[in-house]
Amino acid sequence: MRETRLRWFGHVKRRSVDTPVRRCEWINIPEGKRGRGRLKKSLDKVIRDNLKVVGLTDDMAQDRRLWRDRIKILNRMRWFRSYLLIALG
Repeated sequence: MRETRLRWFGHVKRRSVDTPVRRCEWINIPEGKRGRGRLKKSLDKVIRDNLKVVGLTDDMAQDRRLWRDRIKILNRMRWFRSYLLIALG
């Protein structure tokens, strides 16, 4: 999920600020009566947490190759698995 979410986030960040998908960043949601219980995490908060885990910032999305290399989870897992096999083998 994280890889897909960050791939979409990078795609959106590389788009022009005038595109409709980027204009959604500035939409204000009207305040209303809040429901009971804990608030759900917003998409913005989830993405910020994912960026911290991977070690990226918003502006790094402009370099597509770096962004793709850093968010790929499967490649890192394969590399780590092969490293363990060689080290322990």
